[in-house]
Amino acid sequence: MREFVSQLAPLMKEYASYQQSSGRSSDSYAVILGLFDKHCKANYFDSKELTQAMIDSWCAKHETETNNSYRRRIYPVTSFIRFLQKRGMTDVVTPTMPRKEPNTYIPHAFTSEELTNFFNACDTIHYGASKQEKTRKLTLPIFFRLLYSSGIRTTEARLLRRSNVDLEYGVLNIEYSKGHAQHFVVLHDTVLQVMQEYDKAIDTLYPNRTYFFPFGDNNHHTAFWVQSNFKKMWFQKNSAYAVPYEFRHNYAIENINKWTDDGFGFNDKLFYLSKSMGHSVVESTKYYYSLVPRLADVMSAHTNEDDMIPEVPHESY
Repeated sequence: MREFVSQLAPLMKEYASYQQSSGRSSDSYAVILGLFDKHCKANYFDSKELTQAMIDSWCAKHETETNNSYRRRIYPVTSFIRFLQKRGMTDVVTPTMPRKEPNTYIPHAFTSEELTNFFNACDTIHYGASKQEKTRKLTLPIFFRLLYSSGIRTTEARLLRRSNVDLEYGVLNIEYSKGHAQHFVVLHDTVLQVMQEYDKAIDTLYPNRTYFFPFGDNNHHTAFWVQSNFKKMWFQKNSAYAVPYEFRHNYAIENINKWTDDGFGFNDKLFYLSKSMGHSVVESTKYYYSLVPRLADVMSAHTNEDDMIPEVPHESY
């Protein structure tokens, strides 16, 4: 757990423990709460209680911030305030959350050559004798194949517990997700096979591991680990910009494209895909098509809804 340094450290530790025990902990929350902690130490060293001045000074919007980046910076602190409010430990007022701006980024469309290059790079990692290097060699090919083949979020893969992976029937129990909605994912047979092989191999290094993809016996990999290793593998032979979360986008688009001639069954399959991806509403799954030029018309042609792809501002896709 992160070490806090301000006079608010006891409250922050209690909040962090609550987040972790309830499965809500995340790297981004921890980082931002740590920065807020340092802000309080530097500017309000003697204060042992959370004050409105602390919140107002931290939540003042910077000139260089967009609404979305501003939201990301203040939301973890807002969550901390609400935690204290519910327990009668503060009466400070939460900041007003700005409206989320529409996403203008168009995700990268993977080509077959790019994917072949990427997975070849994962499969041919050179490694030394250290336990960490062996773990990386075993984990990367399976971790990224799971993202590509299942559409689960990178965070869901990182936090996937060994006890929530059924390697007999090939089912993942995603216990905590965006919004903490439990859902289940059925693995493709080929991925199930390599995950079974991985489980046996990694078990020789971490026989008592908590997480399916372990960093030590009881820890999971960080978001930085995912990003940095993806870049190392991706840019060995690919030049276009891409990020690992786009495997999720690719999964949705590839599945939907396969159904365009299915007629009546299209809506049913879209519903099942939405549930598998952990979306609370089908509109979140449809939203992927709005990010790709010309695909919205394809989606509209296979449904009876007037507004097929509305903006979905409250859910991470």
